[in-house]
Amino acid sequence: VQLVESGGASVQAGGFLRLSCAASDDDGTYCMGWFRQAPGKERKGVAMINNGGLPKYARSVKGRATVSKDNAKKTSDLRLDSLKPEDTAMYYCAARLGWCLDDISASDFPYWGQGTQVTVS
Repeated sequence: VQLVESGGASVQAGGFLRLSCAASDDDGTYCMGWFRQAPGKERKGVAMINNGGLPKYARSVKGRATVSKDNAKKTSDLRLDSLKPEDTAMYYCAARLGWCLDDISASDFPYWGQGTQVTVS
């Protein structure tokens, strides 16, 4: 599975962003995850969604994030509202074949995109 993110930008606090991830070479059931990594910090889970459309969110973004998945188009979007400076990070989409597991854990996802930068000021 190859993944390509897009949509990263520099935005003002209080604004919103929609990140997109396009998957290729996949025809199966897979879980899509979104992660972020700020400079000098570990990569953390933001959200994930399975083929059935059931989402899960990290506490840090719950109520501000909406993750979606279009199985036919093989894409996933992450919308993040009410942006805060602490949302500044490189955002990655990731995929694992099969269903999502209990936690949004990077170690569960073998396929990764190259990342897209989000800067909130």
